[in-house]
Amino acid sequence: MRSDTGEVSDDVPGVLETAALLREVTAGLITSDDFDAALARLARTTQDAIAEVTWCGVTVLRSGAPASVAASEARLRALDDVRYGTDGPAMTAIRQRELVWSADLRAEARWQRWTGQALALGVHGVLAVPVDVDEHVIGSINLYAREPGVLGAAQQLTAMLLAEHAGLLLGAVRDRDRQAELVGEFVRKPSAGRIVDQAIGVIMTQRGCNATEALQVLRTASAALAIPVRDVAERLVTSVTRPRDT
Repeated sequence: MRSDTGEVSDDVPGVLETAALLREVTAGLITSDDFDAALARLARTTQDAIAEVTWCGVTVLRSGAPASVAASEARLRALDDVRYGTDGPAMTAIRQRELVWSADLRAEARWQRWTGQALALGVHGVLAVPVDVDEHVIGSINLYAREPGVLGAAQQLTAMLLAEHAGLLLGAVRDRDRQAELVGEFVRKPSAGRIVDQAIGVIMTQRGCNATEALQVLRTASAALAIPVRDVAERLVTSVTRPRDT
């Protein structure tokens, strides 16, 4: 972007650089069906693509499942891992749903325990931005700098654009991950298809809908409960076939 003097500001990321980052992230995630592997790929790509960023971590919270953590360098995983406590920029960004930034951790007073650990690892600047994946998954992309004072407006803007883009891609990865899990469940348990068919029949009878609509009911329940479609079907069939108390 040009300033009033006609010069290009160093504080604003170039369009080409940002586009290149988003393109690389897309290429790395668009065909993935492994959510945790996608998080690791996102951390590595971000570390390599954003100027002044030395390391990158990703923290993800999933309802009904343990937190997921990915880091571009293994020794920094503890900085993003909520099992070590909720005191830190990642959880602050997730809770407040807004960007969290500290240009120089030596003067930071918000997260005393976390900051001491970060400084011991050589981290002097941090920028955490929330990521919305779907209604059951939220997280934070965490950028770390070895040098103080180097994370500024350019990195903040890039991080916000990245978070929006990555959230959409990770949502698609999660959908493919769940679909792959469902297919694997069918392969492991040949009877799964019959159970789903039975559940579809139950729903059609109860709601007076067609098979396609009944299957969508199962899928919606599966997403809401964060469990495979087969398990939803099995619960439904069991509930209607269980002998009633007399």
